[in-house]
Amino acid sequence: QVQLVESGGGLVQAGGSLRLSCAVSGSRFSIDAMGWYRQAPGKQRELVATITSGGTTNYADSVKGRFAISRDNAKNTMYLQMNSLKPEDTAVYYCNAEVSLLLVAGTIRGRDYWGQGTQVTVSS
Repeated sequence: QVQLVESGGGLVQAGGSLRLSCAVSGSRFSIDAMGWYRQAPGKQRELVATITSGGTTNYADSVKGRFAISRDNAKNTMYLQMNSLKPEDTAVYYCNAEVSLLLVAGTIRGRDYWGQGTQVTVSS
């Protein structure tokens, strides 16, 4: 079983910064791509940023230049550094990991796991 746990959310004033973390735990797995998504009240979940196992990153246009995604493969942890926060960044932020399960019978690729979400609130 693979679990993702986010931390680092909170309340911050516009222009401030927050750093989110996503720790992946479990046994007999390897992590492929990872990403951060967010969902504001009344809106659909949207992609914020992704990072491959090799470190290639991709960002939503709305966060380019302000957010930075990174990962520490040795710690199975992903981060999202959020700077110059705006009220429109307010949302529940979820981490996602595409995982390969390393079973005795073989490897199962492409399993998708989500964290429970962490609230980010930016006041104006």
